[in-house]
Amino acid sequence: MLASLLLSVALPLGSLQAPDAIPAQPALAKQQPEVILLWPNGAPDALGNEAKDKPRVHVYRANGSAKAPTPAIVICPGGGYGHLAMGHEGHQIAAWLNSIGVTGVILEYRHRGKGYGHPAPLQDVQRAMRLVRHHANDWHVDASKVGVLGFSAGGHLASSVSVHHDNGDAKSTNAIEQQSCRPDFSVLCYAVLAFGQPFTHIGSQRNLLGKQPPAELVAKMSSDRQVNATTPPTFLWHTTADSGVPPENSVAYYLALRKHKIPCEMHLFEKGRHGIGMGKGQAAEQWPELCKRWLITRGVLSK
Repeated sequence: MLASLLLSVALPLGSLQAPDAIPAQPALAKQQPEVILLWPNGAPDALGNEAKDKPRVHVYRANGSAKAPTPAIVICPGGGYGHLAMGHEGHQIAAWLNSIGVTGVILEYRHRGKGYGHPAPLQDVQRAMRLVRHHANDWHVDASKVGVLGFSAGGHLASSVSVHHDNGDAKSTNAIEQQSCRPDFSVLCYAVLAFGQPFTHIGSQRNLLGKQPPAELVAKMSSDRQVNATTPPTFLWHTTADSGVPPENSVAYYLALRKHKIPCEMHLFEKGRHGIGMGKGQAAEQWPELCKRWLITRGVLSK
């Protein structure tokens, strides 16, 4: 009933600019992250050799004293595919993940602000997933518990690797490319999920696909239309008051997950504007605890 009611709400088209963001204030991780280039010898389709042409990850390892290998999550900050909100949707999220015993891997991916559109961001997140599994032993990570988490346009990227993935290339001479890029689970936070719809965030679609993309590409990169039996279990949250990326995005993806019988959980909070990160001081600040409980339910975390 809630989903039906929410889908009936008429909302304006998304802004052509990246949605506004409100930085939350959880403490940052005390450790300095290890920064690793995804492709030390140059990324595919690179436009140059500057820093902006070199996607990387910032690795915050979980407590090294843990006896069992820990889960890991690749974090995709938002920014409308035009910039990256590395603070409240990146480093602060890694700090929270460390606090619950999860290794946080922030993906600094290519985007339109650096001169890149599709397929560069998808290439970057797929490579990041493979990289984590490749380093599982080194980082004391459980390779069967590697997920992805994203905010806003970063949520679209997280959903993209959830519906566009493979098991790796066993014939590749590159050990990283032999690894699967399929997430074992995904967490989508006020995510951009549907393209070509009245509630689409137009700025994200335009930055990723260009001003007049072919209909086939719009459909391919509209994640709600690409959910299938291999899509991983998913946790979603959004706010009803979000006018930057309307909550119909999450509802559409949730209904697609339900249609394909994919385990999923969704939370819709009444108040809270777009870009609130951890949601500190607002009703949505419950989402980290709800997500943690879901990860326990899924067997990713122990009780």
